[in-house]
Amino acid sequence: MRIKSVLLLLSAFITFSAGIAHAGPILVQNGNFELTSNGGNKKINGTTIDAKGTTLTGWTSKEGTGGSGGYNFVLDGATATTTTSALRLEGIKNGFTASPTGGNFFASDSQYYPGQLSQLINGLTIGTSYLLTFDFALAQQSGFVGANYDNYWQVGFGKATQNTTKLSIPDDGFSGWKPATMAFTATSASEMLSFLARGTAPGAPPFMLLDNVALNAEVPEPATWTMLLGGLGLIGFMARRRRNAQV
Repeated sequence: MRIKSVLLLLSAFITFSAGIAHAGPILVQNGNFELTSNGGNKKINGTTIDAKGTTLTGWTSKEGTGGSGGYNFVLDGATATTTTSALRLEGIKNGFTASPTGGNFFASDSQYYPGQLSQLINGLTIGTSYLLTFDFALAQQSGFVGANYDNYWQVGFGKATQNTTKLSIPDDGFSGWKPATMAFTATSASEMLSFLARGTAPGAPPFMLLDNVALNAEVPEPATWTMLLGGLGLIGFMARRRRNAQV
């Protein structure tokens, strides 16, 4: 009975410790896009400063190739489908909703000079696997017609890239928000995290949406494994002592 109690206590302790290690420091700044320089519901400035635009704290919005700027926006879920929005998304009878946590979200056109959104992530441990999580969706700009097919986020982490599942919507449609999880291994103490909207749909302006970006260590820290091994050793010692006492 005593060994079972120790085992249960050790298991709970390791789970708690692993949870702390998994949470770790906040590696992504402003992952919910709430911090802006000039308020939300605006086009995001690239290299050209626009008095009507805004910037996202911690993030860089790169100019789209061949254009005057990436067509990137930070929108408010409560007003994104209204005429007060800097970019009005279609929201009539298509089930449009704000992201799971509400508030601001990032929106990028995959067809009109798409601009990359990026952030330098510091404090990484080389060789450690990290889990990137975020929510994403596909919507259509209001006032246009045509279906949108095979739109996705191309996600970069250092030299590695992964793609989300491809989303398709009919004319005036909305995909709903989808959760995404990706594992990346750090090859440097600092890696560039990036998101680029991609797709093949030329019919109507498709906008890839993004929110709730977070990055955490995938496995417990070495100290947790040390405690686990020490605990198992203690259990073995107690079991051996109990057998000796019975003999």
